[in-house]
Amino acid sequence: MPLCGMSGMRDIFIIGGGINGCGIARDAAGRGLSVTLAEQYDLASGTSSSSTKLIHGGLRYLEYYEFRLVREALQERERLLTLAPHIVWPLRFILPHNRHQRPQWMIWLGLKLYDRLGGKSRLAKSRKVDLAGTALGAPLNDGFSAGFSYPDCWVDDARLVVLNAQDARDHGAEILPRSRAVKAVRGDGHWAITLENTKTGERTERQAKILVNAGGPWVRLIKDNVLDLNDPKRIRLVKGSHIVVERIFDGDHAYILQNHDGRVIFAIPYEEKFTLIGTTEVEFRGDPKEAAIEPTEIAYLLESINHHFKITVRRQDIVWTYAGVRPLYDDQAETAAAVTRDYVLQLDSEQAPMLTVYGGKITTFRRLSEHCLEKLAPFLPKTAPWTGHKPLSGGDMSGADFTAFLTKTAEHYPWLPDQLRLRLARQYGTCINKLLENAASLSDLGQHFGAGLYAREVDYLKKQEWALEAADILWRRTKRGLHMSEAERQAFDEAFAHGMTS
Repeated sequence: MPLCGMSGMRDIFIIGGGINGCGIARDAAGRGLSVTLAEQYDLASGTSSSSTKLIHGGLRYLEYYEFRLVREALQERERLLTLAPHIVWPLRFILPHNRHQRPQWMIWLGLKLYDRLGGKSRLAKSRKVDLAGTALGAPLNDGFSAGFSYPDCWVDDARLVVLNAQDARDHGAEILPRSRAVKAVRGDGHWAITLENTKTGERTERQAKILVNAGGPWVRLIKDNVLDLNDPKRIRLVKGSHIVVERIFDGDHAYILQNHDGRVIFAIPYEEKFTLIGTTEVEFRGDPKEAAIEPTEIAYLLESINHHFKITVRRQDIVWTYAGVRPLYDDQAETAAAVTRDYVLQLDSEQAPMLTVYGGKITTFRRLSEHCLEKLAPFLPKTAPWTGHKPLSGGDMSGADFTAFLTKTAEHYPWLPDQLRLRLARQYGTCINKLLENAASLSDLGQHFGAGLYAREVDYLKKQEWALEAADILWRRTKRGLHMSEAERQAFDEAFAHGMTS
């Protein structure tokens, strides 16, 4: 197929629209660099929307002596609370002590180290808690009488990606979802990249001085098939699967459960009336797009939950499952659980520079992005870091916390039902004003598709957030698919496909 367009020379071309790719695009564009990002599917459609939804230091990584990673992650946890207060908020974790697993003194020592590594924080410190006869212990099986409490944070992972992409675009970056990099060839000091629109088949070309491979679990396939490079470095693909059930305990806290194999499982309040349970760690081979939970993983998660909770959760109680593939740098660890979660950046400066991103955690994406720009500094104009103090899109609340912002939102939009107002404020932050511009009643929001999803929001997501398919909206941008009936989901799919959602 002939090429249909040609763009001018860009400073940086990024392959991959997950959290790392969009974070790098935001950082680079905010420094005044010209940036193009291409993603073969939807933004955050891979690993970045299939996480456990946590901004955390990674308590269990202390057992593997990942002190640098934990410290950096805890520092970023604190930053993100300020930079994106609408989609990142504190979450208290309850760790019931299992006398057949790690001894109490070891856990307590680890928690104190966790607090210490985090430095000064607005979050509460770790503490010991009594579970017997208390609300915290009420959902748990007999035998869990003592435990621990420590703080971390929750995040809407897919929205974190989109907010970075929006900020990148607002700083001049070109963001191209559904654009697959077919071939990238080094020329005389630059790259020539051929793109294919996966919806139309149209091919275009971009040129850039620097190429960044942030393909996540596809990073090796991109090197092999797009760049035609033979890379001795290895990537280890580890699948993490989750199940979602109706709420199995009350309260706004989460549980972290010690398993018989030494791993931990999280049980987290999710989307008002559900509990998110995960994750597994299974070696993966194949196309990451086809990753799905296996029956053995379901059994593993149910066994852990039913060992700890009085309520019995069965397979038929599961309302949704998802699985993502973590692209971990292969450090030759014996088990998937022991593989480092730290990131590795590989720079190849022969002819035209190329940077490959291996691994990484959603919590540390911003620092990873800064480190990428540090690596590329010799090939770019002199710039300075800036993302550590600038709120993400919708996060600028003029010094007020989210609670104060929510109160102000209620004053401005008294006609919005409480649950809908809370959801929109959480998802869009200050951008809610752009979404609801000139609306004075629910009828102004247009057709209601179910679960509080109106035509006005759908139109906003299509125009402002690159939502090109129904699933982009139902399962990544809003999570409304989880709340809709099957008939409502099918009706929305059909309406979206026929352009009848505006």
